[in-house]
Amino acid sequence: MTFLQFMREANINFSLYVSIRPPSLLPTACDYSVFKKDIQPMWEVPENAKGGRWLITIDKSRHHDLLDVIWLEVLMAVIGQQFGKYTADICGVVVNIRNKGSKISIWTTDCNNDESNCKIGEILKQKLINPDIDSKIQRPIFDVLRYEDHQEVQNKSSSSVKAKHIITASD
Repeated sequence: MTFLQFMREANINFSLYVSIRPPSLLPTACDYSVFKKDIQPMWEVPENAKGGRWLITIDKSRHHDLLDVIWLEVLMAVIGQQFGKYTADICGVVVNIRNKGSKISIWTTDCNNDESNCKIGEILKQKLINPDIDSKIQRPIFDVLRYEDHQEVQNKSSSSVKAKHIITASD
């Protein structure tokens, strides 16, 4: 797992972003994680243990068109603190490259803080509805945003976990 420290200065972040491989060029089973200082990208650490994640699943058929676009939009929104007062409830962002399809997620501190989690989801949707991207890319760039409890994900016995909150692109 690659762990990149969360930094506040946007120019440092962007220079770091352009110097690493985009997620679409990573091999399967690789991850990028960008978390706030002193928070490790692991479910079991105290800052994440009671949290959850907003999850965007990118179908393998659209992987190369969308993965880098969505990752950059989400990363810049979090680093740029575009979630307002709810930024304090965000631990970090993760991209997972997998065979069946890749995932991008925003991790939050408390899965039971519905007000904050729903607002983060609404803001995330707005960031992804009209991104400044190539007009050839089919819109919407996501179908569904799912909020999942980390404990539920860890304890899952099947391939899917019941979402606490769901936001669709068409809402």
